[in-house]
Amino acid sequence: MTINCKQELINLSSPKVMGILNLTPDSFYDGGKHSDPKSILLHTEKMLTEGATFIDLGAYSSRPGADDISIDEELNRMLPIVALLLKEFPEVILSIDTFRSIVAERCLEIGAALINDISAGMLDAKMMQVVAKYKVPYIMMHMRGTPKTMRELTDYNDISIEIRKYFSERINLARELGINDIIIDPGFGFSKTRPQNFELLQHLNLLKTFDVPILAGLSRKSMIFKTLNINAVSALNGTTALNMLALDKGANILRVHDVKEAIECVHLYEELIGATA
Repeated sequence: MTINCKQELINLSSPKVMGILNLTPDSFYDGGKHSDPKSILLHTEKMLTEGATFIDLGAYSSRPGADDISIDEELNRMLPIVALLLKEFPEVILSIDTFRSIVAERCLEIGAALINDISAGMLDAKMMQVVAKYKVPYIMMHMRGTPKTMRELTDYNDISIEIRKYFSERINLARELGINDIIIDPGFGFSKTRPQNFELLQHLNLLKTFDVPILAGLSRKSMIFKTLNINAVSALNGTTALNMLALDKGANILRVHDVKEAIECVHLYEELIGATA
């Protein structure tokens, strides 16, 4: 199972790690932590050194209840950092976390390698056309509504069935437009209650029927810290525990704040699989 990033085939048969770089002042865990070029470069270098295959840049906070920002503000946050990282780390594989086609296209024009869309094209009908035009991998996530409204949209008859129906429709549309490399993300924490998140993780392997890579974004989320009665800062151990379960259920990419620990998780998982093969 491979995806093509910047003319390089990335083999996802061995799980990979995507490091998170938030450029927002209000993200739920590290908002405002990396707000100047020096700290951004140091953090990116750290994640790459620790083994991240991808660096995921987000300039629009998608935490529950997050306020909307203008396209211009998102571009102003994003474009200088994309250019900076590509200058300092020419081989870096940058993922752009945006649901806006204009932001995606501007970043792809200057060298970004893939698009991570929390709405799977539902919030911008032109997004898939842009992805198809640039022939880059497309991460499509499941979500209802917007970050501001999604907490109220958690009524499902059967969450596993409804999410599979959603991905079937979105994947078919992407294929019709000529998008070859598709990655699906069930969207832990997005328009889902805490029990629904755990149910979804328990049945993550059902998404393997689509025969596309699966991304799991569990890092320090409220399903962990609210269950353990702690906060996001203290949720690394819980994150590692659920990352291991996600790998066992078929995840091909772990999207994380803490790359070193996720890489260790992957190594231990692969040793376990090798021992039982």
